[in-house]
Amino acid sequence: MKISASLVTLRTGALTLLLSTALVGCGLLGGGGSGGDAKGRLAAGAKGRSFTVAAAGDVLIHPELTTQAQQDGKAGGKGGMDFGPMMASVKPVISKADLAICHMETVLGKPEGPFRGFPDFVAPPQIATTLKDIGYDTCSTASNHALDHGEGGVKNTLDALDKAGLKHSGSARSQKEAGTPLIMDVKGVKVAQISFAGGFNGREVPKDKPWLVNKTSLDAISAAEKAARAAGAEVVILSIRWGTEQQPAPNALQLSLAKKISEKTGINLVIGHRAHVVQPLEKVGDIWVAYGLGNQLARHEVPSGLSEEGIIGWFEFAEKNGKWDVRARYAPTFVELPPELEAADPAVKVADTGQVKDHRLIEVTAALKNGSAVTPERRARYELAYERTQGTLLNRGGGKDGLAPLTNR
Repeated sequence: MKISASLVTLRTGALTLLLSTALVGCGLLGGGGSGGDAKGRLAAGAKGRSFTVAAAGDVLIHPELTTQAQQDGKAGGKGGMDFGPMMASVKPVISKADLAICHMETVLGKPEGPFRGFPDFVAPPQIATTLKDIGYDTCSTASNHALDHGEGGVKNTLDALDKAGLKHSGSARSQKEAGTPLIMDVKGVKVAQISFAGGFNGREVPKDKPWLVNKTSLDAISAAEKAARAAGAEVVILSIRWGTEQQPAPNALQLSLAKKISEKTGINLVIGHRAHVVQPLEKVGDIWVAYGLGNQLARHEVPSGLSEEGIIGWFEFAEKNGKWDVRARYAPTFVELPPELEAADPAVKVADTGQVKDHRLIEVTAALKNGSAVTPERRARYELAYERTQGTLLNRGGGKDGLAPLTNR
């Protein structure tokens, strides 16, 4: 386990690297390390404490992904559901981070179901086990779907995360839980995660239980940060659900709120969700803001091309002169979607089209290095995902502040 056993284990509620050069056989860009077992270490010459954070996009389990997990469980001889094969390719990145953060978009149900898709999701809790297995430590749970099934849905979700060994922030089962910040010991540094969402698909947070899920406001975010600091946090990371769905550009509210967070709080890093597509990563004042990490794993009813693309944000924290310097990197990801065979000509085989047979999350840089193992059709799609993701991430000037790919192609 990457986080020290001396965790403060409760969540926040209403108040809330180098990679080893062995990583997928790739060297790091820009002043990387000397190789070997360099987990969590920053560029040569960095002094003081340091740690790395990996954060990825929405985990949004649509029915097609549940079916795929059932098929993979059967094929692997385990029975039941297995999300492992779908997400295996990102494990080399996620597992190397000192702290890995996911975003749980939907309510989790019981292992045996029933499960539902849009608009009122209930996802299999088996996904939580896979997230833990590939290296995630904590998940944000403040999302627009957090109240899809009321207080019971919140409880089921947090119970499932607890059972899997994942920490969480953003929703709570009690007022006490909500008022206790999530603070994790990461390589000797006390790191807090707070989580907020801008709305809940027209549902209102119950007036008699305002602690159930965190609703975004600058005052609430500031109060959560102050509560975390008072509880001993040295670094505070904000996960926030904001923005306009399917839009690669941050909207005016995102830009305005990011500026206020930078100017009026001491938050060290902002990780954004909601758009389901990649949005830029830029430095606002002294802090990095990832406006939108896209989807980590999803299968929308009408895939847009952009909605299959995402990133793993990689952030290297180094203590310098009593402050935290953060270096930002990214690893593009892509969700492979098999063809809808029931709508296809039965005489045409999948192999004839160059398409994949299964839903799979792809770590794009590693796939592009995989030579002849990747078909020309898939290589072309991965190249498009890489180039488009890079263009979006850099289009607000992040490059001038050092934003670059985590590994070379």
